[in-house]
Amino acid sequence: MNTQLIDSIIQVIRSLSPEEQAILEEKLFFDFAYPSTPDIITLALQCGSFDFLNDEPDLYSLDDGEPIPCL
Repeated sequence: MNTQLIDSIIQVIRSLSPEEQAILEEKLFFDFAYPSTPDIITLALQCGSFDFLNDEPDLYSLDDGEPIPCL
């Protein structure tokens, strides 16, 4: 393990302003914490989890119920 490198990185991080540290923290911990919407859609399409819906009858149409007023 390269402890000298780790110590140098820690020293650089501590020398950052609070704003810069917040940006670094966001980049490290929050940018990739959750999959993106396109990733979720691709996963749902490829894994077949919703294939059962292909056999479901169309129960509703645009003519069903009362229209919801647009504000």
